[in-house]
Amino acid sequence: MEKLQVPKIKNYMITSLVKLNSNMDVYESIDLLLKNKISGAPVVDESGHLIGVLSERDCLRIMANGSFHELPGGVVNDYMSKNIQTLHVDDDIFQAADTFLHHKFRRIPIVDKKNRLVGQISRRDVLRAIQDAAKSAKIEKYPSKYLSPQMKASLGDKSS
Repeated sequence: MEKLQVPKIKNYMITSLVKLNSNMDVYESIDLLLKNKISGAPVVDESGHLIGVLSERDCLRIMANGSFHELPGGVVNDYMSKNIQTLHVDDDIFQAADTFLHHKFRRIPIVDKKNRLVGQISRRDVLRAIQDAAKSAKIEKYPSKYLSPQMKASLGDKSS
């Protein structure tokens, strides 16, 4: 059986992103999210370093704050998530999949060695990597050498 090449994040991430800055009016950022039909966007500083993420969930806090104040609002910095999970551009797809399995978010910002935002990977991008890997390699349904033909048959494998 041919060895499976481990796909890298850089081969599946998107690099054309809507980016926000921390001093942007939060309502302007909501307009950008809606206009671009996205559920969140990275927040970067002037040098392109990732400093946060503003998600739909973060924006919902505007309504929560509105119940206590007359005019809710502010800047992106007031609402963005600052403790963010990132991956590196040279990490493999397995690290992305593992991160998605352990967290609820739908996308992960990808940074270079200087913490500059270079892209983003989504759950759907990981699915594309899985699909590509399955197409490029003939993957045995149950590759373990420890499964007997009887065990494979009990799992529904008709090739035994």
